[in-house]
Amino acid sequence: MDIKVAGIDKAILERALAQALDARLHILGKMLEVISEPRKELSKYAPKIVNFTVNPEKIREIIGPSGKMINKIIDETGVKIDIEDDGRVLVASDDMDMIEKAKKLIMAIAKDIEVGDEFEGKVVRIMNFGAFIELVPGKDGMLHISKMANKRVENVTDVMNVGDVIKVKVDAIDNQNRINLVRTDLPPREPRDN
Repeated sequence: MDIKVAGIDKAILERALAQALDARLHILGKMLEVISEPRKELSKYAPKIVNFTVNPEKIREIIGPSGKMINKIIDETGVKIDIEDDGRVLVASDDMDMIEKAKKLIMAIAKDIEVGDEFEGKVVRIMNFGAFIELVPGKDGMLHISKMANKRVENVTDVMNVGDVIKVKVDAIDNQNRINLVRTDLPPREPRDN
């Protein structure tokens, strides 16, 4: 110890350190009576931060025009989101379920959609030739009327309406990055009578 106070000799220092040790061990003993080892999980009320990385080229899509996309995720989940220029994303909240939901939404936006990918999407717009299905926030695909059912469909609204959630698979992506879908939650085709 670096003590420059006059009148403190070695005996006083030894006694002070011994008392400090006794006090420290007493406090640790009381702590062990209450909790003998660290908890496996944080309290559900403790703030949590999850970090992950996305492709930096996808940051613009995650944020969206005028912050529309990221604000939608924040409003939906109640989390705080910080995105760094190098692609690091920090999601903070005291609700781990909402952190995971926000992460899933962000990762879905950052993912490149490929032929064969399957989604559970919401019908967002109906046209006379088909319906547009929101695959992930900001990315829609088109389900043609001929791929909506196992039978001939006269009107799209006979089999689905805006707001319905259906299972679809990416059937094709054309050279203009338009996504064509096929429905995957259809019952098996009924055999035809001859």
